[in-house]
Amino acid sequence: MKKLLLALAVMFSMGTVMAQSKVAHVNSQKLLDTLQSRRDAMNQLKEFEANGVKELQEMEADFNTALAKYEKDRPNMSPTLIKFEEEKLMKKQQGIQDRETSLNQEMQIYSQELNKPILERVQKAVEIVSDRKKLNYVIDESVTLYFKGGTDITAEVIVELLRLDAEAMKK
Repeated sequence: MKKLLLALAVMFSMGTVMAQSKVAHVNSQKLLDTLQSRRDAMNQLKEFEANGVKELQEMEADFNTALAKYEKDRPNMSPTLIKFEEEKLMKKQQGIQDRETSLNQEMQIYSQELNKPILERVQKAVEIVSDRKKLNYVIDESVTLYFKGGTDITAEVIVELLRLDAEAMKK
């Protein structure tokens, strides 16, 4: 009998807790699209990527020039010289591949570096609005399979986010 009463008490208390939980949702893409600092970060990342692509294209052009010269001169080369030139070409090609891998890693790191303070500001803005509205949960619409109803706090978070972003840009 005690177990039954305890189970009923737990069920009623869980129902009360669930009824008291307040859930809201935001559209994180709208939040990010609103920020000038995000647009600036994306432009910096695009510029970094363009410089990397240019560097790889220059390396590729240098390789193609060396390959064309090798193919032209090969009939007049000794077997030893052919081996040396082929090794040089392989090293150049490997250098291109290594640099491409390095650039991809650098771009990931740079992207994380640029986005970290922006995402922290988004988190802070959501936290401020959630505390003000006494919310227990805030769900991102863009990663939710289904939602109906609830409170959309995107507009309020945008206001806080713009304020936080403006403060950060002053520093």
